[in-house]
Amino acid sequence: MPDSRVHLIDTTLRDGQQSLWALNMRTGTMLAALEHLDRAGFEAMEFFVPVVQIKKMVRDLKEDPFEWLRLGARKARKTPLRLHAGYRSGLGKVPESVGKLLVQKVIDNGITVARISDPWNDFDLLREEHDGLRAMGMESVVNIVYSVSPRHTDAYFLDRVAKAASLHPWRLCLKDVGGLMTPERMAQLLPRIADIAGDIPIEFHGHCNNGLATYNVQKAVELGVRHVHTAVPPLADGSSQPSVIAVAKNLQAAGYDIPIDIAEIGAAQAHLEAVARIEEMPVGRPRAFDATIYEHQVPGGMISNLEYQLRKVGMGHRLPEVLEETARVRADFGYPIMITPLSQFVGTQAVVNVITSQRYAQVTDPSIQYALGLWGREALEHMDPDVRDRILDRPRAREIAAQDYPQPGLDELRRQYGERLSDEELILRTYVDADAVDLVRRLPPPTEDSLPGHSIVELVARLSRVENRRVVSVLHGDVSVTLRKSAETGPPQRSPEQ
Repeated sequence: MPDSRVHLIDTTLRDGQQSLWALNMRTGTMLAALEHLDRAGFEAMEFFVPVVQIKKMVRDLKEDPFEWLRLGARKARKTPLRLHAGYRSGLGKVPESVGKLLVQKVIDNGITVARISDPWNDFDLLREEHDGLRAMGMESVVNIVYSVSPRHTDAYFLDRVAKAASLHPWRLCLKDVGGLMTPERMAQLLPRIADIAGDIPIEFHGHCNNGLATYNVQKAVELGVRHVHTAVPPLADGSSQPSVIAVAKNLQAAGYDIPIDIAEIGAAQAHLEAVARIEEMPVGRPRAFDATIYEHQVPGGMISNLEYQLRKVGMGHRLPEVLEETARVRADFGYPIMITPLSQFVGTQAVVNVITSQRYAQVTDPSIQYALGLWGREALEHMDPDVRDRILDRPRAREIAAQDYPQPGLDELRRQYGERLSDEELILRTYVDADAVDLVRRLPPPTEDSLPGHSIVELVARLSRVENRRVVSVLHGDVSVTLRKSAETGPPQRSPEQ
């Protein structure tokens, strides 16, 4: 079979855990998995998503994201790592000067490929960032984000592919962020995309929401794609990417050469399964086909956030109603692709509409910004004009319309935040807040953990739940700990040695 080698790109520590574990893995836990993933034979590994990971690691995990960057880059000796996203953030939430400083820190750690997107597939707008990254030494895999709506026709995608190809990126990536692709649609669209892309290699990145992603990968390879994204269980399937084990088995059965080490993948899987048990994290499972996702197109990880918002106000049972309203809001908004941040704008406004029982009586600030075209010019072209007028006919809309979004340089930011801040501290101060700098300064260096770090009592308590035992004993040298479930057997008993 000509060109039979298929290269796998691992998403476990980036999109896998972002989709299923909300980026809740700690540095030591990730480092232990990275050691096996690095030796498994992947073409590349998605590694760092600073736009969400920086804030998450500091605020929720009390960790320094730059330690993950440094230690992870040092440990990955065989497999190239990737950045996810470029240096721009919407409405200048992070000044471009700081975004570029962050990219430079990533490059300084040896990472020279980023996968970048525009949520509207607006490649005229993406051109400047793509070219800016290249000038810094960072090549780009440019996403063509797949979606389903009356606007997202073959003509739409072929036009956008031509514009993406005109950037002359290192690679293109057909990105099925909502898990909406079908093998039939792939057969219709992919050959025409490849014709336009010419000699630019194409990757396929698909989520498993509709239960078809594993077969979609198979179909993409049959149609000529030689770079596909997978994840290691338990961070595969569900709303994540297809399991590397299933994909490799299927492709090998079809005669393709898959250069991976299944033993190393098994070791990474065993480690992550232990983490899932101890941390009580969800395990990705293959899904049955679900046609209802085509109505609302809410990404899998976002549905849990919507349900949480409703539960806070005692309306968790109204999730189906919110999903129906999400479909209506998306149509009102001109069928944006349900990708960050646009999917959050649509979903949150749908929640507000349901809670208030009156559509657009109250609106969020992002909805106003969206209607003003601040999150993409296509909103002005495709949004329902009556809905747009209704959103903007209020004092708050006039306040937001009058706001400026400055782009201060690094010197100005240092004068504002403090001349003595290191580059990393300046990034943390801008992405998070002053408390983040103080926290990181006090942190001890992370250690590589075979299992997540906890006190011994916390660890044994979790083990008692995992193993469904009333009594768990741990013996280490001359020290022993015995833990009993107090509700059933009385208070914990400690040995005299303690």
